[in-house]
Amino acid sequence: MRGNNVMGVIFSNMHEELIRELTDKRTMGSVPFGGRYRLIDFTLSNMVNSGINKVGIITKTNYQSLMDHLGSGKAWDLSRRRDGLFILPPFGNSSGEFSNRLETLNSISDFLTHSKEEYVLLSDSDIVCNIDYQKVVESHVKNNADITIIYKRGQIPEKMVEPMVLSLEPDGRIKDIIVGPIAPGEYSFAFDKAIIRRELLLRLIGECTSRNKSNFKRDIYQANVGKLRMYAYEFTGFAEVITSMNRYFEANMALMRPEVREELFNSDRPIYTKVRDDMPAKYGLGSSVKNSLIASGCVIEGEVENCVLFRGVHISKGAKVSNCVIMQDSVVGNNCNLNYVIADKDVVIKDERTLMGFQSYPVYISKASIV
Repeated sequence: MRGNNVMGVIFSNMHEELIRELTDKRTMGSVPFGGRYRLIDFTLSNMVNSGINKVGIITKTNYQSLMDHLGSGKAWDLSRRRDGLFILPPFGNSSGEFSNRLETLNSISDFLTHSKEEYVLLSDSDIVCNIDYQKVVESHVKNNADITIIYKRGQIPEKMVEPMVLSLEPDGRIKDIIVGPIAPGEYSFAFDKAIIRRELLLRLIGECTSRNKSNFKRDIYQANVGKLRMYAYEFTGFAEVITSMNRYFEANMALMRPEVREELFNSDRPIYTKVRDDMPAKYGLGSSVKNSLIASGCVIEGEVENCVLFRGVHISKGAKVSNCVIMQDSVVGNNCNLNYVIADKDVVIKDERTLMGFQSYPVYISKASIV
């Protein structure tokens, strides 16, 4: 199956309300992650590595930082004369506010109609994983499926919006779908990632719009379980769904584990991002760094342990920083003591400050704040 017979559509704004602190002035897709990446880098890189060379990114509001990050798509080899990267702003809606996924897809129906690819890969941008979509497409074609939904077996992430649990036949065909709150336990829960025939997607969107139906999971997936050939594809690797500030923090902390880094940043399927030329990290005399990810351009003069430091962060003399996520160009002053803190970009923490959170409730400092 040729990758260029599949087009990608990424929702950059879905579920922003779950981490409103980080998405108040940016989209979900442009939330910084892992020292140098944005969340959308993982979904976009997975598509490019799978041979998909036409990707539309749906935006809604606060997408200036996303556009600045993506640029022409050159970092992902999507700066092309034909196909490539398409930014799809909220045209067709005067308020710029989409209330649901179906309305969002209906607004880009012209883009879908004028595309020539046979299949559409739909994906949100709030899942950190490294998945080979080529295998998903091969499974979709082998099963002669109308829709293939990607799922994972395990505990449903806390606060996940409308979790969708799949009941499967032995051959992987979906026989039932449950949407909504479910008792604790292990389930086959779906990611917001699926492959669907492009013409079928357009038909289903049109039918739902004409009947004033608005719930994508219930009115597209659940309502058509017995009518369409719907299959599931199990993803068994590392995946973290960002459903809260705590999940965001834990996803960053998971990068401390070598096995997670090895899988997530697989050299055969690299994660691409916007290039920022910077000097190597600089470590001062008497500095101490343990079990941390330090990006280029950092200056470390104090003590750092179990932290993710983004590019250009300055940890001053005498400062002790533990279990923290410190974003780009932030400064921690002399003799500060930070534990379980998430500091957004360009934060300045003055000398002698002490900030203490907890693993299940890290302290958040908003962008460009002075503490």
